[in-house]
Amino acid sequence: MASKQITVLVADDRPANRYTTAHALKRAGFAVIEAATGKETLELSKQLPTAIVLDVKLPDILGYEVCRRIKANAQTSHIPVLQLSAAFLSNESKLYALESGADAYLIQPADPIVLVATVKSLVRLHRAESQAQIAAKQWQATFDALNEGVAMIDSAGVVQRCNRSMTEIFGKSYGEIEDSPLVDLIQNRFAFMLPFHDANTTREVRFENRFFRFSLDSVYSQGQLTGSIFIVAETTKEKLAEEALLISERLAATGRMAHTIAHEINNPLEAITNLVYLVQHSLDQPDIAQQYINSAASELDRVSRISRQILSFNRESSPPVEIRMDEIIDDVLALNNRAIVDKALRVQKDWACSRPIHGFPAQLRQVFSNLIRNAVEASHPEGKLRIKISPSRLGRTQSEPAVRVTIADYGVGIPAENIKRIFEAFFTTKDLKGSGVGLWLSSTIVHEHGGHLQVRSRTRLPLPGTCMSVVLPCRSMSKEKPYSIN
Repeated sequence: MASKQITVLVADDRPANRYTTAHALKRAGFAVIEAATGKETLELSKQLPTAIVLDVKLPDILGYEVCRRIKANAQTSHIPVLQLSAAFLSNESKLYALESGADAYLIQPADPIVLVATVKSLVRLHRAESQAQIAAKQWQATFDALNEGVAMIDSAGVVQRCNRSMTEIFGKSYGEIEDSPLVDLIQNRFAFMLPFHDANTTREVRFENRFFRFSLDSVYSQGQLTGSIFIVAETTKEKLAEEALLISERLAATGRMAHTIAHEINNPLEAITNLVYLVQHSLDQPDIAQQYINSAASELDRVSRISRQILSFNRESSPPVEIRMDEIIDDVLALNNRAIVDKALRVQKDWACSRPIHGFPAQLRQVFSNLIRNAVEASHPEGKLRIKISPSRLGRTQSEPAVRVTIADYGVGIPAENIKRIFEAFFTTKDLKGSGVGLWLSSTIVHEHGGHLQVRSRTRLPLPGTCMSVVLPCRSMSKEKPYSIN
């Protein structure tokens, strides 16, 4: 103990007693200040000594009252007080002294060794309490600085402690939250039941056009469940950002389609123009003119078919509808036909499953348009794309019927260091040619449909290339549209 830096206030009206006590403490290395009256003791206590040795029988104010006032003052209440007495020796006197706030009580004349040991013990206690208070304040400040609402839950599901963000999210005070069952708080605030037994879980909840993420994680000590940590975070801004990114990507896809339209419709329109000219100059030959008219009608059907595909790409339904994946893939291939033809790619289709799924067609068209466009861009000229639709399974027990769509190219492949990052927002290897949003949004949309998106790739010869696999459940999904914020 670095006792030379510790100051002890000794209060006693008898100089001989005060000298004996001060001498013993000084020999132990303490710095000592002295007081002879209660009033003087209260005044010197404002200097915040580390400990106070206080005689009970002072001439103006009894030591009991002096101790009570010291402990009642917020500035001095932390100072440990050792009371001494040669006159008040009964157990009742000791009890009264301790109830007045004294931390210890000795009878005079006290053995110097016992006196010093008691003071050192009180100093250690004072230091430990001070450090604990500082640590508690630091912990609480950190706890309250978190943006997420955090609460500690006991094994019975009752909130033991929470932070400031928790009070703001729930609209209640600390006292109204603490000592209340967590399930009741969530039910009353969000009208949502979070089963307490369903620990180590995360749930997304929409409430009054706001989004929240609930997380509940178990805490174990020596193999026994002692409670849980509950975290609630508002994710509305994240959802709005996702919605904005989705709209931005949809606009970019519309721009790419406009380019496709210009190519796909221009050819049949040129053919129709030529056929109309030939009809005008073949009116005297009805059979030949009819052939030209039939060819023009065929070209008009082609334009109509392209227009329907373009309209269906952006048309969205409010509730999820039944979807055939072969129709979705055929639509996307038609819209990307120009890029496929320009690279002279061969498309190998294997429709081995006709199970319908439930979802939002426009969003799934966007997913597969991203995947097929990426596969086309990665492919070498005169290469091959392989697209397969096959039955699959989902769920922990692999018992839920699903549909798997596999899109494989034989292009350059994805380097191993990029595989883990390709689904991150804004990550791209295309420099200014790519936004880094396509695969991230595709993965998010597939997840919202209850499925998952997987990737396998290799860059080494002789078989480089990438295989993207989308698995979607056949069950009906929620009628709430993903990313919809009304």
